[in-house]
Amino acid sequence: MIELKTPGEIDAIEAAGKVVGAVLTAVGEHAVPGTSPEELDAMAADLISAAGGEPTFLDYHPAFAPCPYPGVICASVNDAVVHAIPAAEPLRDGDLLSVDLAVHIDGWCADAAFSMVVGETADKIDVALIAATEAALAAGIAAAGPRARLGDIAGAIGAVGRASGFGMLADHGGHGLGRTMHEDPHVPNEGRPGRGLKLRPGLVLALEPMLIAGGTDDYRHDPDGWTLRTADGSRAAHAEHTIAITADGVRVLTAGRPGWR
Repeated sequence: MIELKTPGEIDAIEAAGKVVGAVLTAVGEHAVPGTSPEELDAMAADLISAAGGEPTFLDYHPAFAPCPYPGVICASVNDAVVHAIPAAEPLRDGDLLSVDLAVHIDGWCADAAFSMVVGETADKIDVALIAATEAALAAGIAAAGPRARLGDIAGAIGAVGRASGFGMLADHGGHGLGRTMHEDPHVPNEGRPGRGLKLRPGLVLALEPMLIAGGTDDYRHDPDGWTLRTADGSRAAHAEHTIAITADGVRVLTAGRPGWR
């Protein structure tokens, strides 16, 4: 069931979104060679607590997972696309790091993600991959509005993603959110413009394209049951914003997140 939010509830989600953006910015600044994702996770936990929030991912246990999620952030490195548990192994110069975070503040949730190259050595394919993922997210946001349809968002994300020549993670996309992290509707990363659910003021969505450098859409699960890796071992990037549809247009609720704003 789709639940439309009031203007006051959207403000409350934006308050959570500001914490998400601030924490992700801090994580990005501290993601340097020699620092581990596990250390970044601990820092994120402290920052969320100091802001009066609760980490949404921690102990989250969907039906597909063999155990509750043990981290505060998802820290996916190189060929890990999404949902990777923060590891103790230090980051290296040139690693591609994707960080995903959701936070609850006063019962309301916001969710965002970004990708970056760690250190000073940036492979040109990694740079292009991240730029294409951010461009796909920007296109999805630009296509949203009170007179648009869900297929307009999906079509815009997919058109940019496919035009880049990179693969797009199969079976995954964005979602509604509010009191909980995952609500209806599912937001595909490919679709036909003019089709699907009509977007109405009060609808809050997380849009999140995930692109794969090798051109494949396929993935595999690690034994931990959480981490999704590219099937061909190539690198991946992830970008996400929480947005609200309002009578005046689209409102980005996680605008402090690194990358495209």
